[in-house]
Amino acid sequence: MRRTKLSALARSITLVASVAAPCLAQAADLLPPLPPEPLPPPVEIGGGWYLRGDVGVGATSIGGLTTTLSKGNLATDVPNYRYDQKAIDDQFFAGGGVGYQFGSYFHGDITAEYRGGGKITFQDSYGENCNVGGCRGINAYQGNLSSVVVMANGYVDLGTWYGVTPFVGGGVGTAFHQLSGFNDRGYGEAQYGYGIAKDKTTNTFAWAAMAGLGYSVTPNLKLELGYRYLNLGHVSSNPVTCFNTSDCVGAFYKVKDVTSHDVRIGMRWLLGGGVIAPVAEYHEPAPLVRKY
Repeated sequence: MRRTKLSALARSITLVASVAAPCLAQAADLLPPLPPEPLPPPVEIGGGWYLRGDVGVGATSIGGLTTTLSKGNLATDVPNYRYDQKAIDDQFFAGGGVGYQFGSYFHGDITAEYRGGGKITFQDSYGENCNVGGCRGINAYQGNLSSVVVMANGYVDLGTWYGVTPFVGGGVGTAFHQLSGFNDRGYGEAQYGYGIAKDKTTNTFAWAAMAGLGYSVTPNLKLELGYRYLNLGHVSSNPVTCFNTSDCVGAFYKVKDVTSHDVRIGMRWLLGGGVIAPVAEYHEPAPLVRKY
């Protein structure tokens, strides 16, 4: 009797298993599909491009001077010739440009700026000293210097702390100088002498070294406070046309090594920020496989 019950129980378990197995296989086939692959990152409009603007003031100085005579020889026709003083006024400047941020540690730009206010003055003299039986002739010169400076610049960003980014950089380019209103007034033995020169444009190589701090006001706007050493090359005049004298030698002059220590305040406006949403790719679902 007991053996008969065990045999009946075994047949019942076998029957249940044979019926449930296909159902379980079908249920496994109906499990939810795997989650879709993540979307690619959005594409930024504008990338690393930026616009910049700068204003500032420069403590400007000049190096040597040279004089060339249109007629005659300076060494023989103008005895004991020398320069007595030279100076240039500080300049103001304003400019702008376009650049690109190459990753987190480097950016570069191309800029153009106008520089004005640089009045040049210098004085030369010739002849014998008054205390040895004669008096020297003195000429005082002045002219107005304005410049347009076009530069290609590169900067290394030294990391960012609390929104502040120190940077160093350098640049090379061309300075387009105009010397206008150049005149010569005589004193001493050159009393009553007066001369003028036509305006002259001079194009020279320029270079710069820079350092400063940038501050992120917003993710797209950075303010900068910087120092720049700027070498502007040389400036030349046209020959001087003299009045009130018959022995004019028609000299023209070259002002060498015009340099400036600039303090700049600027801004950079990043053009990036807008995004294009990515399009999800459609994948054909895999066919259901039933296992029985």
